[in-house]
Amino acid sequence: MSNSAQPPTRSIPLSDARRWQAFWVCVSVSGLTILDISKVNVALPSIEAAFGAGSTELQLVVSGYILAFGLVLVPMGRLGDQRSRKALLIVGLALFTLSSAACALAGNIWILLAARLVQGVAAGIQMPQVMGTIQQLFTGRERGRAFGLFGAMIGLATAFGPTIGGLLIALGGESDGWRGIFWMNVPLFGIALLLVVLLLPEVRRPDDRPLSLDPVGILLFAVAVVALMLPFLFTTGASTDAPERWWTLVVFVVFAGAFVAWERRYERAGGSPLISLRLFRVSSFRNGTTLMAAYFTGLPALFLLTTLFLQTGLGVSALHAGMVSIGFALASAVSSWLGGQLVGRYGRPVVVSGLVLVLATVVGLAVVALLLPAEAAPWAMAAVMAVGGFGGGLVISPNQTLTLAEIPPAQGGVAGSIGQLGQRIGTAIGTAVGLSLFYSTIFREEGQKPALDVYHDAYAMGLVAVALFVAVALAVSLVDLSSRRRADRAGAPEA
Repeated sequence: MSNSAQPPTRSIPLSDARRWQAFWVCVSVSGLTILDISKVNVALPSIEAAFGAGSTELQLVVSGYILAFGLVLVPMGRLGDQRSRKALLIVGLALFTLSSAACALAGNIWILLAARLVQGVAAGIQMPQVMGTIQQLFTGRERGRAFGLFGAMIGLATAFGPTIGGLLIALGGESDGWRGIFWMNVPLFGIALLLVVLLLPEVRRPDDRPLSLDPVGILLFAVAVVALMLPFLFTTGASTDAPERWWTLVVFVVFAGAFVAWERRYERAGGSPLISLRLFRVSSFRNGTTLMAAYFTGLPALFLLTTLFLQTGLGVSALHAGMVSIGFALASAVSSWLGGQLVGRYGRPVVVSGLVLVLATVVGLAVVALLLPAEAAPWAMAAVMAVGGFGGGLVISPNQTLTLAEIPPAQGGVAGSIGQLGQRIGTAIGTAVGLSLFYSTIFREEGQKPALDVYHDAYAMGLVAVALFVAVALAVSLVDLSSRRRADRAGAPEA
């Protein structure tokens, strides 16, 4: 890569104790950030009751956060690669703490939505710094171990979020219990902020060259991301959804093409582009990033649809609906650690086996929900979720290790941001598609079938989309595995 695209790596030597101390601080930040995504899902019926919000507003509570999150990820990753990751992490944590308090105090749905957007910006500032720091701290097999532990934390945060959210709603009541979900962030992120200030070292000296953020690239990138995500954010399945929203995808194509052309020209002229397109020449990075985008298009929607089906279809309380995912959390924590140990020896087959288990879980959830009595279905779904958790742990952390294995640490922030961007866009699209299928089935069949049959159909339709997205991730993984084996047989490095 050109020097303009790859700033010099100037790591600060740290003892093993200091490196792992920094790692655990970063993991705590990432866990709390991801927890905020998953625990809000279970609060949607409560927020709907409190504000009389419609399906569009509820969609934006979840996806508006993700839009803002994804929009600032790559620019903040680029900034972190050039300047102090610790300073940016402090800014992000402080902003997240304040915006969480604003969410908890919201007097109407629009104030809540605005505060959620600010929360998303804060998350987008801090997450690239976490990924860049971990990339800088570890190499080789030790990086696999680190990402295994990182994946375990992400798995726990994703799956325990609904349980924690349900508990807070149970304690606070259906009308105001959702506020506790946001109040919870204030002390926790305050503590995380203090730990970052006191314990997190700078892992490398900031680049002393003039700051280069590629403002034209940022503008083109921002318009392309917003244009891509907007129609999905306003897809709820209701008959009032405006079909004109899909025209923004034309804007996306135009600006995405302009962004690619500009980045190539800017880099050839000696500039430091927002995203070095040379990164995508590395097949491990390209395939791993695509795989995770597809996987995260399906997985968050799986949790959201399951929670909605249990609460609105089976009448399960928010607390008990959240507890269905506990088995997923525990199993994914174990298999994430195990996957981190195995990926250095076996590589991509670890990820393939995990995706097979997750796909089987999606099918299994549909079967038990449709065939078992309402009293038994939540218990069986919890057992199936545990299988999915074990599979999920074999996907996230091993794939993260494989994806960044050939990326220089100096570009760890922006490379990690690109991966996170794919995941956030995938989450927004998958959530919108899943919710659209769920609610449109209800709108279409309500009054024509018994209520439970309507919710069975709605859940099944949503899971069809989830299964397709996971199947795409599996296909990408198999293609990557096949190409690596061909390259090994040829005795040549992979292109």
